[in-house]
Amino acid sequence: MKLSVCVPTYNHEQYIGQMLDGAFMQQTNFEFEIVIGDDASADATPDIIREYDAKRPGVIRAFLHSENQGPKEPREFAGRNNVLQLLKACKGEYVAMCEGDDYWTDPLKLQKQVDFLDANPDFAVCHHNMEVIYEDGSPSHFFNAADQKAVSTIEDLLEDRWFMATASWVYRNHFLTEDFAEWHAKAAAGDWAIMFQLAAKGKIGYLNEVMGVYRKHSAGLSHVHAHTNLKFLQNRKEMFTNVGEWLGGRYDATVGKTLQRYDELLASLEKIGSSN
Repeated sequence: MKLSVCVPTYNHEQYIGQMLDGAFMQQTNFEFEIVIGDDASADATPDIIREYDAKRPGVIRAFLHSENQGPKEPREFAGRNNVLQLLKACKGEYVAMCEGDDYWTDPLKLQKQVDFLDANPDFAVCHHNMEVIYEDGSPSHFFNAADQKAVSTIEDLLEDRWFMATASWVYRNHFLTEDFAEWHAKAAAGDWAIMFQLAAKGKIGYLNEVMGVYRKHSAGLSHVHAHTNLKFLQNRKEMFTNVGEWLGGRYDATVGKTLQRYDELLASLEKIGSSN
């Protein structure tokens, strides 16, 4: 199998059809599967997935859980187990990520990214620009700035820069043969944890095209993964420490600067907390 589309979903009945339409419209010269995991949604998401499966038998591999896979606590880790199970279930040489509330708009998206990775074996990841839309009606904008670099490395991530919408990823499926790093289970920011492990294997390429939509709404984890959340910041600092050690200290100077910024952020938040 050339590519797996990995789709974690939970209570996305308003959105999952649009996500699957964006996947089904992909025009490729290779076969791909859609590996979708519903984390015991309380709405009609599983029924909609079954309807799409009936339309295109054999394309979707659905894991429709009857119980939420957790963990329930802490909130920052919500949905983690569903995602990790899905990543391991993907059989493709490449994996394209798309959460159930995002969607793709370019029918050649997967072909373009696979062509890039096939032609550039020293790259581990290919991403592209996305439109960001808000359910509260805030103005939409692009995810990436006009000066986004065409080539990034793990050092950019270690500087605490995030420049990849999850639904824009296509990556080489190293997790087919390798387990997740030991520190991964302790990191609340699951997308960062995955990307550190991939970027340790190769470079990150950027295609300057808008090929999908990233949806921000009140139920999203981005509201929990905020720089006003003391527990999340403490966890982020721990993640950078663990990654630096895992990389054998080769990036200690970069990691040290990042940890210093987190120390300053944590000190200011703790000061605010003690004054309230």
